[in-house]
Amino acid sequence: MTARNLLGIALLLLISAAAYGDGEFSWDRLSKSQQAILAEFRADWDNLPPKRQERLSRGAEHWMAMSDGERKEAKARFSDWRELPNERRDLIRERYDTYTSLSPDEQKRIRENFHRFNRMNHERRQKMRERYRDMTPEQRQRARERMRDRPRPPSRD
Repeated sequence: MTARNLLGIALLLLISAAAYGDGEFSWDRLSKSQQAILAEFRADWDNLPPKRQERLSRGAEHWMAMSDGERKEAKARFSDWRELPNERRDLIRERYDTYTSLSPDEQKRIRENFHRFNRMNHERRQKMRERYRDMTPEQRQRARERMRDRPRPPSRD
């Protein structure tokens, strides 16, 4: 699974994450389109925690706003996600929780580094991966600290 796919999964999780609701997500208050998308949950809807109801209803809204191509990509990413071993999914969730606990500036820095990495040609990315894999944990930590402390080029946003 590529880093791009993992980022897509993380973004879908981010989109689906929400705070507790206060009954505003009862089945009858969902739109007909949301009900159609969430039909498999109808029998148990009233027994679902409010937070889960909210996530599902917001996810249905997001799904309706997607183009056919976006839906196809989301289905493929979800299929990839479901095929991951539980340990890998747990690690991704843990990293996502760590990411969301960071300051907006740190999150922006990570996104920029991710985009910069993806703009590199394949051979250069592969060399960086191999070099990182061969480092000791101490060398990796020092590299992370150097990356964090180095001057940043102006953003192209």
